[in-house]
Amino acid sequence: MNDLQKMEEEKGVLRWGGLAGMLGGILLILTWVVILAGPVGMEDPVDLAGFVTRFPDIRAARIVENGIYLVALILEVTLFLALYRALRRTSLAPALFGSVLAILGLAVLMAGTLPHVAHAPLSDLYHAPGATPGEQATLALLWQATLGVFDAMLYVGFFVVPTGLIALGVAMLGAPAFGKGFGGVSVLLGVVGLVAAVLQMVDPSSMIGAGSYFACLIFYFVLGWKVYSLSRAS
Repeated sequence: MNDLQKMEEEKGVLRWGGLAGMLGGILLILTWVVILAGPVGMEDPVDLAGFVTRFPDIRAARIVENGIYLVALILEVTLFLALYRALRRTSLAPALFGSVLAILGLAVLMAGTLPHVAHAPLSDLYHAPGATPGEQATLALLWQATLGVFDAMLYVGFFVVPTGLIALGVAMLGAPAFGKGFGGVSVLLGVVGLVAAVLQMVDPSSMIGAGSYFACLIFYFVLGWKVYSLSRAS
């Protein structure tokens, strides 16, 4: 393979990684639109059984929301691979550790993107003809326990991904193509996301973990655009 072919392959990695990062960010915003504007909503039911009783009404919206979220996270893996490719020559260690941590965090988030797969059978049993009040109460408790497992994965992902952003930001500080501007912004976004994730773990009932979500979202857009622009300039 000659140098020209290698250069074209390098540009292709950066181009597709940057576009995937920005597209993933758009899909993440669309996920929130589905939640806020659709029947899913942000407010929890007033009682435990409310989660199960309303599920048939929001099942389709939940499937759409979770599906979009999963695709968005998969696209962001491409961005982190492109960032590693762009940073490995100047800052191998932080680029490698940062991209691996970020992808690991995304993998944890992906594992928690489809709670409806676990909740649908519980809902079917709850609404089945002949289900007794005692059985329904037990199913409601199982629903809550299952939801807790998915929330735990969400919080871990919110913690690990920003840690990767910090390492990648450090790598950018030593890379002329990114410089202190993009490196500093990446470190700052990572710190904001990490602090929000820690506070969410301390108080799971709060919504402060959304700070980690939006810090990562900004990163996907800013660095997605930057990586894409590198493919055009190189």
